[in-house]
Amino acid sequence: MYPSAVYLTSYDAGRGQRYYIFGTDLTFEEMVRYYAVVLDEGGDEVFTAPAVHVFETGRFREESMAFPPSVTIKDYTWNGSEGYLNPASDADDRYRTVIQIVPPPVGQPAR
Repeated sequence: MYPSAVYLTSYDAGRGQRYYIFGTDLTFEEMVRYYAVVLDEGGDEVFTAPAVHVFETGRFREESMAFPPSVTIKDYTWNGSEGYLNPASDADDRYRTVIQIVPPPVGQPAR
């Protein structure tokens, strides 16, 4: 996890998985570069507008997983947006970039 990222929430993804949402004020490009180095892979740009980049961190096992283990980066400043509004905050906390982490189910290897 990027050191200054802020935990926002998590959701039950089913089949023993959760996914975790973090926000950061760093740019989408900075986050993609960071994870490309940390994960030692280039990942895949899956959308250009708004920009979304996915790094797969493990093998998808359809029989036991709802989602492939991965790190997804999404640009929330696209098209003039002020950023992702933190729904759990009473303040107007917004984040330029959102990071979604999907680990493998407990007891299964990440890679």
